Amino acid sequence: MILGLGCLAIVGTAQAGNQRYEPLAASVRAALHAAIADRASPEPRFPSLEEKINWLTEMSRRLEKRMPDRTARLEFLKTVHYEATRAGLDPQLVLGLIQVESGFKKYAVSSAGARGYMQVMPFWIREIGQKDNNLFHLRTNLRYGCTILRHYLDIEKGDLFRALGRYNGSLGKPEYPNMVRAAWERHWHWPQHQMLSQNTRN
Repeated sequence: MILGLGCLAIVGTAQAGNQRYEPLAASVRAALHAAIADRASPEPRFPSLEEKINWLTEMSRRLEKRMPDRTARLEFLKTVHYEATRAGLDPQLVLGLIQVESGFKKYAVSSAGARGYMQVMPFWIREIGQKDNNLFHLRTNLRYGCTILRHYLDIEKGDLFRALGRYNGSLGKPEYPNMVRAAWERHWHWPQHQMLSQNTRN
């Protein structure tokens, strides 16, 4: 099924996000809502200007074939870095997850209804957002996706393998976590960001 003037792409169900609805404690819902609502400046922070230039230059080069427009590509990368680090995630991990989830297609829609770059399920808007939130909006999608993955990491006490399984709706199965890890390590490796890679499993 193609939605909205043919601009929305279907993503294979083996890869698309399918977070499962689970009732949230009031305190958790309030914390997640606050995380989604914060609208601080999205300009990413790096240890130095040199590091920022190097990271954006290299990641832009790697992403060029998938996003030919340089301005859109840099905006995307800055937003990924900001939202990932804000949620305590490695930006390279998030890039690997996006590669697997949507293939960097902004308007991707899975057969389960997950939307956008990070394939966020619409029920999250009802749970922690506002009804006018648009999951195809770049920053909104990344804000939700990173917040949800952080939530799952907290539930799983830092176990990335299980957190990724929850994110994809395939908890306990190795295929999806290993696909994300492979994309992360093969395509988006960056020496300064290795801390989480040991938490995935073979």
